[in-house]
Amino acid sequence: MIAITNGKLFTKHGLAADQTVIIENGAIKAISDGTIPADYTTIDAGGSYIVPGFIDLQIYGSGGNLFSAFPTVETLRQMDADLISKGTTGFLVCLATNSMEVFYAAIDAAKAYRAEAKAFMGLHLEGPYLNPKRLGAHIPEFVHLATLAEVKALIEYAEGTVKMMTLAAELQDEEVINYLREQGIVLSLGHSDATFEQATDAYNNGFTTTTHLFNAMPSIHHRAPNLPVALFSHPKAAASIIADGQHVSYEMVKMSYKLLKERLFLITDAVTACEVGPYQHRLVGTKFTMADGTLSGSNITLLDAVKNCVNHCDIPLGEAVNMASLHPARVMGMAEHIGVVEPGKSANLLLLNEELTLQKAFVAGVEHLIVNN
Repeated sequence: MIAITNGKLFTKHGLAADQTVIIENGAIKAISDGTIPADYTTIDAGGSYIVPGFIDLQIYGSGGNLFSAFPTVETLRQMDADLISKGTTGFLVCLATNSMEVFYAAIDAAKAYRAEAKAFMGLHLEGPYLNPKRLGAHIPEFVHLATLAEVKALIEYAEGTVKMMTLAAELQDEEVINYLREQGIVLSLGHSDATFEQATDAYNNGFTTTTHLFNAMPSIHHRAPNLPVALFSHPKAAASIIADGQHVSYEMVKMSYKLLKERLFLITDAVTACEVGPYQHRLVGTKFTMADGTLSGSNITLLDAVKNCVNHCDIPLGEAVNMASLHPARVMGMAEHIGVVEPGKSANLLLLNEELTLQKAFVAGVEHLIVNN
């Protein structure tokens, strides 16, 4: 049982200073400015911001091995520790288009690791059911249309570890989409060449979000509105965005926030350097590329993305924090448990100083070692 005192807490009504967060059995028991029970361990926040832990719904590797090249329990354990140390207290490991052998190996690792997982929440399969016209860094040899038999076999074998899938909706059979929706898998429209009408139809029929807005999709055209315009026009569809200034310019992040508000959330799309397997990422300056120079995953953390939103995109700190916590939690249907600092929620918390440097990280009330960014 712990009490975090002397912190600045972001609430629905603004910033509240000198708050105390009472944590018991891994959950937030109360928030107050009153006395602390005598049997609680006290942690002085020193005036730091108390914010919800960040949630990354698309990341390929962190702290060492790329997961798709080394789809093992050891890699998941490595990612768990490294991401928590940098402020990400919940994440989906993403697998880019690959062989079915790699997908099944990744599922085996996820099933074996989930009992000891701390921040690891499951898998995000980005492919192989994509549009060949919009592959980006994905490997074309592995891309193919979905069949109900193949998808059912994969999802049944996964036993609940697959939480999200990115698909090009315009190419998939209705029976496949219906099956995935019935399994409770979050469907994201991405690596897609969808027209305005096709994208709108997808959003109206099971697709609740969009993968890395502007990347691997058609650009906005004034005579041919397409996927991005369908997203902006839809009342409910959400989208992730990579706020690194390279995958998407800061001006476009700023514009997207103005149009989408709470429907926009941050991902890193981050990779690690890798020299084996089909996805060999090379760090060139501050960005990762494939061997042919194609821009691949990012080289940022979610805390970096939050800082970029504040420093370069005119997004208020509280909203930038929500883009990395509450908004992705809502996309996953988990906002009742994580993504906000409120009584009854899991005590996944970060302490950030005024320079937004990570001071402490807690997962279910347990403090973890940190790596300052």
